[in-house]
Formats: sequence, structure tokens, C-alpha cells
Amino acid sequence: MIRGYKILLFIFSLLLMQSIMAADLTPVGKVKVEDRDMPDTAGNNAATDDVPKQKTDESDAKKEVIVKKAISSPINTKDVKTVDQEEKAKNATSAKKNDKAVKSVKRLAVTGGPNSFNRLLKPPSKRNLPPSKDGIHDPDNDGTHILQAPKDSFAHLPKSNTGNRVDWVAALKKGEINPRYDRIDTEKVPIILDLNIVREVKGSMPDVVYPHKQHTEWLDCSNCHPAIFIPMKGANNISMASILLGEKCGVCHGKVAFPVSECRKCHSKNK
Repeated sequence: MIRGYKILLFIFSLLLMQSIMAADLTPVGKVKVEDRDMPDTAGNNAATDDVPKQKTDESDAKKEVIVKKAISSPINTKDVKTVDQEEKAKNATSAKKNDKAVKSVKRLAVTGGPNSFNRLLKPPSKRNLPPSKDGIHDPDNDGTHILQAPKDSFAHLPKSNTGNRVDWVAALKKGEINPRYDRIDTEKVPIILDLNIVREVKGSMPDVVYPHKQHTEWLDCSNCHPAIFIPMKGANNISMASILLGEKCGVCHGKVAFPVSECRKCHSKNK
């Protein structure tokens, strides 16, 4: 019985092998559809992968050639020099402009016209220079060279230890000078106000005395009020810091009046 089963299994195996060998099967990995090769489910496209691979190989080869040329080719020093020269020219132009601006600022700081702060604090070699060299008058103007030099015109006036070395208040009191009060009207006389303002000062410094008399002999009230000083008690905050910055009293003193180094001329009232 068992032997009969073995014979049947052997015959069945032979028939199965014959049917497989007689079948028209395509190779594994390809499906033939209308004479075109399509990729199998595993994504292996043996027929169509040849062209992309060739193209990829060609592009890689081209990239390698470009990289090799870029590495082996020398740097264009001409272009680098041109760029460097242009950059240097720009920097030089900027430096010249900055230098010119600095020189202009320095010139303003040194001369600055008649309103530069403490221009009267100068060494002896630079005091009372001729008008063409004082930094105030225009040296290119012919009239500047006609003006009398200060050293000659100040020779007979009362002396002072500061500024341009002239005591202008004493010169006016003694009649050594007779300044014109009005630029146009030569007959106009000043309105003199004989009034002293005392400002108490904190600390050990003496109090400040502001004499209207000596100021109104030279100036009109509108020169100071209300632009510089508000004519009201307690309305003006005056400090040495503001004066040194050219404000308040510093609008004139150190410029066209004695410098602020003369402390006792203002701090003249003992506590």
C-alpha cells in the first residue's frame, strides 16, 4: 500500500516538472508588456537604468574636470589688484574727507571767530596779534591790513593781567576811550543802570556781584534780556558749568570780555 503511494507521488512529480518546463515564463525581475521592459515590484529597472547611469557618469566626469581646472588654474591677480586699488582709493578719499573735517573743526576751535570761548586765554606770543593774523579778521580783505595793530593802539591804555592786557572798565572811567553806543547814530548816549545784583554762592567762595553800571555803559538791555537772562528773580539757573560751556555769562566772558580765570572780579562780595 505504501509502495503504491510512492509510485503515484513519483508520477505526479514528473507531470509537474514537465508542465513547468513547457510553460513560456519571462525571467524573474522583468514583465514583458507590448515589447517594453517595465521594472518589477522591487524597483529594479535593468533595462532603463543604463541611460541615467551613463548620464550621471558623464555629469560627474564634467564636474571633476571643472573642479580640477578651478584648483589648478592660478588666481587672477590682475582682478585682485584692481579691486584692492579701488578699495584703497575709496579709503583714501574717505580719509581725506575726514581729515578735512577734522582740520575744519580744529580751525574753528582755535580761531572760531569772535565768539570762540576763552580766546583771550592765550600765551604771550599770541596775544594782540595784527588783525591779519588774529584769526578774527579776514586776511584776504585789504581793509584788514590798514587796521592798526593792537599792540600799538593798546600801548597807552590801563593795564590788566588777563585777556588782551587792557582794563577796559578803567579806560572808560578815565576817559581814555569813548566807544560809540549806536552803530549808526553817533549822537545816541547809553542808558546807564546803576544796579548791582548779588547772587549768593554755596560753599566757601565769595558771593557774585553783577554790576549793571559797567555793562550798560557798553551794552543795551536787549543784548542780554530776555534771550540770555530772564529779568526775574530766581528764573536763571547760572552755574560755572554753563559758563564754561559758553552759556549765560560765558556768552561774553572769555570771548570779548575778561576770561573766567579772574575769579575775584565776579566773586567779589565776602559772606
